[in-house]
Amino acid sequence: MSWETLGVYRLLSSIPLVVIIVNLQYEGSEGGANPQEIDQHLKLGTQLLSAGQLADALSHFHAAIDGDPDNYLTYFRRATVYLAMGKSRQALPDLSRVIQLKPDFTQARVQRANVYLKQGKLNDAENDYMEVLRVSPNHEDAKTQLGFIEPIREAVQETDEMMTQGRWNEAIQLLTVAIDKCVWDPSLREKRAQCYMEIGEHFKAINDIKPTTKMRPDNTEAYFRVSKMYYDVGELEDSLTEVRECLKLDPDHKSCFPHYKHAKKLNKLYNSAQNFINEGRYEEAIVKLEAALRLEPEIWAYVLRSKSKICKSYRELKDVPHAIKNCAEVLEMDENNIEALVDRAETYILAEEFERAVEDYQKAHDIDNNLRHVTEGLEKAKRLLKQSQKRDYYKILGVKRNARKREIEKAYRKLAAEWHPDNFRSEEEKKIAEKKFIEIAAAREVLADPEKRQKFDNGEDPLDPEEQQRRQNPWGHQGFHFNPFGPGGGNGFNGFKFHFN
Repeated sequence: MSWETLGVYRLLSSIPLVVIIVNLQYEGSEGGANPQEIDQHLKLGTQLLSAGQLADALSHFHAAIDGDPDNYLTYFRRATVYLAMGKSRQALPDLSRVIQLKPDFTQARVQRANVYLKQGKLNDAENDYMEVLRVSPNHEDAKTQLGFIEPIREAVQETDEMMTQGRWNEAIQLLTVAIDKCVWDPSLREKRAQCYMEIGEHFKAINDIKPTTKMRPDNTEAYFRVSKMYYDVGELEDSLTEVRECLKLDPDHKSCFPHYKHAKKLNKLYNSAQNFINEGRYEEAIVKLEAALRLEPEIWAYVLRSKSKICKSYRELKDVPHAIKNCAEVLEMDENNIEALVDRAETYILAEEFERAVEDYQKAHDIDNNLRHVTEGLEKAKRLLKQSQKRDYYKILGVKRNARKREIEKAYRKLAAEWHPDNFRSEEEKKIAEKKFIEIAAAREVLADPEKRQKFDNGEDPLDPEEQQRRQNPWGHQGFHFNPFGPGGGNGFNGFKFHFN
């Protein structure tokens, strides 16, 4: 059974059996209408109502009422359909018409009182329940519902006092009790939304205001308010969706139209920036993001969003000063922003500030230790820190970590020529030069080889025999030692040649 059919079943179960049984006996027909056609509409409408096919049932009841506008049962059945569809405003006139045609029809009066109560029209509901009890003193439904009205009145009055005193949480508790009975009263939801806003529960406030767009006809102000609330918490797409509903009702709305233009422009900037990022065009992305910052420099969510993406873009460009500056600004706004911590850590690695990189990655890991890229980044930063305390091939050649192969080869040739042992005469000088020359040659071997360089960049020394044995030879075989001078005895330097292309 579908939820819609189940809802109809529950609604029908509260109506006396005489109403929901198909009444083939036509009542009160006057004028030129064909009684057989009207009866057929009533029969089909009731069958469709029982099956949960509400829209089709409604069309048949419309036709029956057009044929005979004085049949109270037809109005009651149509009101039943409206209520099942959640259209209480349309149901009320039909229920009032039923009572006008047949004042002693108690069930119609009870149904109208129930609608009034749900709409928060306490006086009207009270009058109907009391009239039912005057005719039927033992009517249990009327007694029960009437008993809710005075406590609701008192709760609403007390709520107003609490709100003036800033007792927002207490007011929320009382309003929730009232809304449980007056589910279609927009004023109660608007009050509770105000309380939620005061305590920072923006999404709960939104959930209260959204239904009011349907509870009042052409409620453009509610659409604008929901749109603005979504905007203020950074939900730009949802904000645009709601403000478009406002503009459908009033294309020139004085609040909705300018807000729509502003939000649409900001959304376009973010979409363009993201497309540039996806394409690796980071300079162009930064231009769009800085424009977004100028367009919206106040709302926290958008400032954070813009700066976060600028931080990431500068990191991808390997622009260390700008990346660190923008990432720091993000972390000033949100110290637990994991992605900003990761971006700054990676930037610190580029700047060879490995201790700071470890600190940022460690903080990110403490915030959430289930993120794989954070765990791997922390391990890498620790390896690089340990490596930096040993032998740094980039420092040996005097090049940056992002140096190209051509720069590496140039630095190697210059240093190798400078520190070749044959350039020195004394044995002491030759020993120092030999050690330095070996380091230079080792640095070139690692950094000129993409695979070895990648290992080194990840914190692994591909020329460290112990580390290689631990990583690649777990069975304990002998490692190897780098010798730039080749096999054989002697000093070996005479066989060394430079190759210049």
